Amino acid sequence: MARDGRRGVVADDGNEPVTPRAEQPGSGPTGRVRTTWGSARQETSSAITISGCCCSRPDISQKPHTSSPASLSPSREPERRQNPSAAPARVHAVAMQRLLASSIVAATPRWLPLADSILRRRHTRRSPLPILLFNRSWSKPRKVSGQVSMVSIKANKQGNLCNEGMLSHIMWWKERMESCRKPSSVQLTQRLVYSNILGLDPSLRNGSLKDGTLNMEMLQFKSKFPREVLLCRVGDFYEAIGFDACILVEHAGLNPFGGLHSDSIPKAGCPIMNLRQTLDDLTRCGYSVCIVEEIQGPTQARARKGRFISGHAHPGSPYVFGLAEVDHDLEFPDPMPVVGISRSAKGYCLISVLETMKTYSAEEGLTEEAVVTKLRICRYHHLYLHSSLRNNSSGTSRWGEFGEGGLLWGECSGKSFDWFDGSPIEDLLCKVREIYGLDEKTIFRNVTISLEGRPQPLYLGTATQIGVIPTEGIPSLPKMLLPPNCGGLPSMYIRDLLLNPPSFDVASAIQDACRLIGSINCSIPEFTCIPSAKLVKLLESKEVNHIEFCRIKNVLDEIMLMNGNAELSAIQEKLLEPASVVTGLKVDADILIKECRLISQRIGEVISLGDEIDQAITSSEYIPKEFFNDMESSWKGRVKRVHAEEEFANVDAAAKALSTAVTEDFLPVIVRVKSVMSSHGGSKGEISYAKEHEAVWFNGRRFTPNVWANTPGEQQIKQLKPAIDSKGRKVGEEWFTTAKVETALARYHEACDSAKGKVLELLRGLSSELQEKINILVFCSTLLIITKALFGHVSEGLRRGWVLPAIYPLSKDYSVEESSSEMDLLKLFPYWLDDTNQGNAILNDVNMRSLFILTGPNGGGKSSMLRSVCAAALLGICGLMVPAASAVIPHFDSIMLHMKAYDSPADGKSSFQIEMSEIRSLVTRATGRSLVLIDEICRGTETAKGTCIAGSIIERLDDVGCLGIISTHLHDIFDLPLSLNNTDFKAMGSEVVNGCIQPTWRLTDGICRESLAFQTARKEGMPDLIVKRAEELYLTMSRNNRHTSSTVHHGPSVVNSNVNGLVDMPDGLGNGLELMSGAFALLQKDVESIVTAICKDKLLDLYNKRSISEPVEVVCVTVGARQQPPPSTVGRSSIYIIIRRDNKLYVGQTDDLLGRLHSHRLKEGMQDAAILYIVVPGKSVACQLETLLINQLPSKGFKLTNKADGKHRNFGMPVISGEAIAAH
Repeated sequence: MARDGRRGVVADDGNEPVTPRAEQPGSGPTGRVRTTWGSARQETSSAITISGCCCSRPDISQKPHTSSPASLSPSREPERRQNPSAAPARVHAVAMQRLLASSIVAATPRWLPLADSILRRRHTRRSPLPILLFNRSWSKPRKVSGQVSMVSIKANKQGNLCNEGMLSHIMWWKERMESCRKPSSVQLTQRLVYSNILGLDPSLRNGSLKDGTLNMEMLQFKSKFPREVLLCRVGDFYEAIGFDACILVEHAGLNPFGGLHSDSIPKAGCPIMNLRQTLDDLTRCGYSVCIVEEIQGPTQARARKGRFISGHAHPGSPYVFGLAEVDHDLEFPDPMPVVGISRSAKGYCLISVLETMKTYSAEEGLTEEAVVTKLRICRYHHLYLHSSLRNNSSGTSRWGEFGEGGLLWGECSGKSFDWFDGSPIEDLLCKVREIYGLDEKTIFRNVTISLEGRPQPLYLGTATQIGVIPTEGIPSLPKMLLPPNCGGLPSMYIRDLLLNPPSFDVASAIQDACRLIGSINCSIPEFTCIPSAKLVKLLESKEVNHIEFCRIKNVLDEIMLMNGNAELSAIQEKLLEPASVVTGLKVDADILIKECRLISQRIGEVISLGDEIDQAITSSEYIPKEFFNDMESSWKGRVKRVHAEEEFANVDAAAKALSTAVTEDFLPVIVRVKSVMSSHGGSKGEISYAKEHEAVWFNGRRFTPNVWANTPGEQQIKQLKPAIDSKGRKVGEEWFTTAKVETALARYHEACDSAKGKVLELLRGLSSELQEKINILVFCSTLLIITKALFGHVSEGLRRGWVLPAIYPLSKDYSVEESSSEMDLLKLFPYWLDDTNQGNAILNDVNMRSLFILTGPNGGGKSSMLRSVCAAALLGICGLMVPAASAVIPHFDSIMLHMKAYDSPADGKSSFQIEMSEIRSLVTRATGRSLVLIDEICRGTETAKGTCIAGSIIERLDDVGCLGIISTHLHDIFDLPLSLNNTDFKAMGSEVVNGCIQPTWRLTDGICRESLAFQTARKEGMPDLIVKRAEELYLTMSRNNRHTSSTVHHGPSVVNSNVNGLVDMPDGLGNGLELMSGAFALLQKDVESIVTAICKDKLLDLYNKRSISEPVEVVCVTVGARQQPPPSTVGRSSIYIIIRRDNKLYVGQTDDLLGRLHSHRLKEGMQDAAILYIVVPGKSVACQLETLLINQLPSKGFKLTNKADGKHRNFGMPVISGEAIAAH
């Protein structure tokens, strides 16, 4: 049948296509769309079907009408314009024209100009066609027979393949297809049509969707889970077609079947052994996968194998079908929830649903910062935003606390999310049931932890600045709390504990357990850790293998072991409450031990624990041991033999019969072969294991006697026949068997299959029994994870010299007058220092009774003090050990740390705007029970006004009565008339050493007005000329300030202002800028001269050695701060030198100068850096010049940031003489 690219409009019943021929009035059944090209006549129905896809009619789906031909006539247009009441008629007429145009093009693309001209009469800018629903290749008409589209005929025969409910899913897949970037997958997408959920074009080869075909069967499976990639088992492969094949090629690195130039449907797949890797690739990209398996077993000739959906693979939830049969473990990823966010009068609400665990939590009253923090640390499967976020309290359409572009919007706008309405919790649970194909009656357990009595979750800034959320350049706090070998689940528990500090009762229980752990003398168990999600999924799917049952038994036995030891039982009792908080389950200690004993006993009754001697692999003197090992190792040693005695006995008997048959039929032949010598080459014969066919056969050649003389072995040779495979084909010329051996082999295989089936039945039966005990098992697993985490934490804390603090609660009705809140940290040191370099740390005593205003020089330790105090307080309220000699820490209701802010061009906010936004959150949420830490407040704006804003913030926090530290270099803040009652002044000390002021890094009382700015500039390599000029300017400014402060001005200010209110730049400041610019230009000129000389000499040397074919002219080009290299550098090798504002150089080489320069300028302090570059012939030459410059420039007095890179090059570089450089 010829291929046809046209798409016909078919009737609602899907039985008769409408042809682009003139039809007689009244012909056709009611409800069919009819087109008559001459009169543009139509009869409408509630829906039209394009290529078998039923969709709502454009613009008139809400109120269908019946239009007369006159209503479409252009002659009526003036009349409608004069009569306002004709507006509805005009709208209706437009709708009819759009429907007509759609029907025309759907019937045959040849009429596109006519459809377009009809639409231009009304709306020239509107898209004339719902192009989603037909093939884009219509620009090249295919062969048509009798003016009836062949595709229309196929769609007519194959029925309606898509209903209105599938349109949104087809649109979803269309977006994924448009995002494909690999050339191979892009070519495959061109063969798709968007008329069915598979994307198959029935006109292509192998694209039939008739009943009984594999495609139709896959379409039915796909319809059940329309947004999952469908992999269907076909023989030794898992195949995908249509949309799914394109996804496999794009994201799983697979090649399409049939190549790229085929006229068949898109098809791809993976072998059985690569299924896990393919699923990992797809889920890593965020896709869910539905896997369809074949029903294994013999089938009749030409009969189609039965298939069924065996399971799903989701991000965070792997495919587990068949795991009960294997003897290895499956690595389980962290479960990924479906997350929904809504907003109410209480604040933001974050709903998290775990399909695997069948649980959900709804955290209400969260701030926007807390929600964003949770989104940053949570890997979620789907994100839903509730419609309550669309409108804020003022009723505007901008959502988010700060309006469009706010913190939450910035976090979500770049990610994939969907909106949902209705009751947030109930509707989100419905979405989850729909996504995972769950029954409507599936119940989810509420595990929400109330925020009442608990500290606020960490804000994003706090979590990043102490490394709870991994941040480049910030020491990670969680890594300091556990030994290196205690990662995984215990590490995750510690991280979640820090991000969501517990209530005082739970923190006290954790601290008590840690104190007991530090004092025990007995041995401890290994603490087997099993992810709760893994337990639940394997038990519910009945895919727990014997290895996992043994691990479950280990968990239960370790719980009972701890209970049986007086020291360990006390620790276990303390940790019941923390485990209850994590799991949402309340389990009494006595019930826990009782259930553990029963479950462990039951597992021990069924599962073989490796101490049985009655399950040895069968052995035979003449049969290769590999045969019996392969046949029996997949089911022996899994369950106790007593539960399958009959099946095991049948296998033993069948193995004995097979051994007898092989001995009787093959051994005489082998004996004869060994005894016969031939001058034409020795005979060959042995009993071999054909692994591929799971058979034991005779393998030999030239063993047939030339003359039959009734000698021993001849009778057995006559019984031999060629071995055949399961499909009746001859295996090879050297493989032989006998009828007796084949009968015994079939009996043995049947006995093994029966025994294996019985073992799997017992394993799955035990899984069914334990499903009723899932909650107990989850609780036990979580309890051991917490126990292991705290044992690891205490051992690491003792190694580092940390201590457990004294913690106490703050009353809910706390006020400054009624309570004497205080925090004492004696000999506090930074948390990132371990025992090897702790001796270099300065120990500080922090006795905090009020708010501190902290001053100190640059590099004096202010930021380290804030981080250390924040980490110690956070660890204390979590019940963990702190880096100090002793500590007393109140149980704060929130710990908030603000360190530094960067601008956000995407949101159109400067760094000062970001700073004010974050500090606003701190100030508005602070209470008398909070700890507030702000580093260098208001440093991003004009000094005078920034000082006043900082003073006002300090007054506000002082009035609240919170504890905290605010560091600043705004020394004028102490001259403001502030009203402070709860604030002390602290400073990071300094001392004079050899006439120079040096920081001591010790916390002292008072105010430090020395910033050590000039000393710091010199230390970091600032040219001495610039620093000296800065000192002169500082002295001048200081004299002017003293003169101004001692003089009373009675007249107006003597400041020259222009009409715009801008202050004119003083002459002295202008001179300073010119000096700095001149010094930088001088440095740049020196660098250019020396680099040019080095490169010329090296390139000349390479030319003389014939390493390069021709002399190279060295041209050193300068790229300014806001400039880019020219297009001529694209694809060419070059070396470049970045001159930073601190006068340090960076040398590099690249083949992409534009991209490399862009990457450098994204880094802090590199936006205004200048660059010199030289284009060179080839990457090898560039590498040599890069190494040469790195090794030579420091000897010329320049400072390099990547000097160490010169030690890691493979090219030896000769030293260029100073005379050669001077000559240039």
